[in-house]
Amino acid sequence: MKKYRQLTCIDFDHEISIETRWGDMDALGHLNHAKYLTYMENARIDYYASFGFGDMRQEQNPSIILGSMTIDYISQVIHPATLIVCQRINRVGTKSFDFLGAIFHEGKDYPICTGLFNVISFDYKAQQSVDVPKIIRDHLHV
Repeated sequence: MKKYRQLTCIDFDHEISIETRWGDMDALGHLNHAKYLTYMENARIDYYASFGFGDMRQEQNPSIILGSMTIDYISQVIHPATLIVCQRINRVGTKSFDFLGAIFHEGKDYPICTGLFNVISFDYKAQQSVDVPKIIRDHLHV
């Protein structure tokens, strides 16, 4: 993941802005490590919904389920801060695909955190993976 440290927001296809909250801080006075994941999850769901999938529900077919994630924490965030959370589809396989995410301080060109999220296209009713929809394939970042 070290190679993703050179990314800027223009390297992504989707972004949202998030304001930190006082409760997002930990006892050391910086953003709690788990909050980065929550911010990236919000951005992934927003990006996924932009493809027309609507809200994430088990009844939705296909839906998605998180298979794995790898996170690199690069620098600290101190509250208050405005963050830009960027996402792109980085890889598409037969039944899974990867979201690449990065969080930036608003107005800065280097990420403070990057994450690679392997997502499985999933049918909750059948309890099995299914083929990745064409619309996801069509949004592969090239």
